[in-house]
Amino acid sequence: MRISFQEELDELEGSLHMEGELVLRSLRGAVEAVCGQDLELADEVIAFDDDVDAQYFQVEQGIELLLARQTPVASDLRLVLAILKDNLHLERMGDLCVTIAKLTKLTKGLPPDETLLEGFREMGERAEQMIRVALRSLEQRDRVAAESLLELDELIDRANRRIVNRLLEIGHEVEQREWGLRMILVSRCLERIGDHAVDIGEQTAYLVTGEFREFTDASH
Repeated sequence: MRISFQEELDELEGSLHMEGELVLRSLRGAVEAVCGQDLELADEVIAFDDDVDAQYFQVEQGIELLLARQTPVASDLRLVLAILKDNLHLERMGDLCVTIAKLTKLTKGLPPDETLLEGFREMGERAEQMIRVALRSLEQRDRVAAESLLELDELIDRANRRIVNRLLEIGHEVEQREWGLRMILVSRCLERIGDHAVDIGEQTAYLVTGEFREFTDASH
């Protein structure tokens, strides 16, 4: 029975990592769509979310079945809870990619700003890096790697602030104003993806130490 339980846990974790790979694919597509003003690719990102959602439900159902059949001990229960929460964070990342794709479609024909597009490419690369670090920290039970996400998050936050400042600069230009307003939301979506990666890192730290703590103090 114990071997079977461990196999179920391993399968659950493998399914979660597969979901992470799907989210990475969606993120790359969303960033490329907005930077290239590629409406066809934006449609593909929106449709691809069905695959992300299907993987999300597979993980969720796997957790439900495992808990119905097994009684995990403390350390195993922490892993199950971490997978449950990480599953939700990944699904939300996928939703944010869809939002970026939809915003891309809404800005069809509007003149873009190349400085902002370069900023989105940077944020996209940093967000992808953060997702990979978060998933690897979980796989390797690496608390140090998990905590490094805080520094990476600061980099993506700085890029977000630069984009907002640039948007304020071009805000007086009527032709670019509508495009810029949509792009504030794109920047926010990329920044939030980074936040979800940090949340996954927090779950890894909880898994390793048995004590949950936020990497940042929300009161400041």
